[in-house]
Amino acid sequence: MSAPPAISVILVCKNPGPRLQAALESVWGQQNASCEIIVIDGGSTDGTREWLEAHRGRLAALIAEADAGAYAAMNKGVRLAGGDWLLFLGADDRLAGNDVLARVAAQIAPGSPCVYAGEAVYSDGRIYRPARRLRPMYRNFVHHQAAFYHRSQFAGSGYDATLTCQADYDLNLRLWRSGVRFTPLELRVAECGAGGLSDAGHWANYREEIAVRHRYFPAPACWFWDALSVVRYLHKRAHRIIGL
Repeated sequence: MSAPPAISVILVCKNPGPRLQAALESVWGQQNASCEIIVIDGGSTDGTREWLEAHRGRLAALIAEADAGAYAAMNKGVRLAGGDWLLFLGADDRLAGNDVLARVAAQIAPGSPCVYAGEAVYSDGRIYRPARRLRPMYRNFVHHQAAFYHRSQFAGSGYDATLTCQADYDLNLRLWRSGVRFTPLELRVAECGAGGLSDAGHWANYREEIAVRHRYFPAPACWFWDALSVVRYLHKRAHRIIGL
């Protein structure tokens, strides 16, 4: 029997079009890495399902069916994963080089309770670097597409699928409160498309960020950070308007 993969890459999508191929190729092209890829397609009608079926032999698992949203799809992927470490990508994302997973595996301590977080760059040039000092009340402190979670960290409960934008922030706060350490990685993990679930600048995202914050901290401690969420929303909205 072959050894289980060290890393499971879970990719969720729905009607992604041709950009999906680049995301998958970035995983299939990894060198000297023990990894698998699991694709959860949320019922695409743009030919994606047929394309994935034609490439099923290169996937560890494929589910193509309607689901309750991106985080519900990610939870499906977690249940199918065979690797000790999990990385989540979307169709707009790709690994930042063909040696990323090998370099990550060299830095991760076996059996570590940590979440390992690397750097991500957006297609518009913005760079998201891992936090050296966590400020958990400010905003999500880990870039989702550059974070490696141990599979055991999903035991009992995964992403809260009732959330639409900030379930990863909710998960990170839950892990942080339970004592899990967040360890920065000295490498760029992912190249990400701009305007995703939590980057599009919609008020729903910031409203949900505030609601998640209040799950873990008392209201009097949140008011400053809630106000800052509003300011960040207005700043993002102004930039979107100017850019039109």
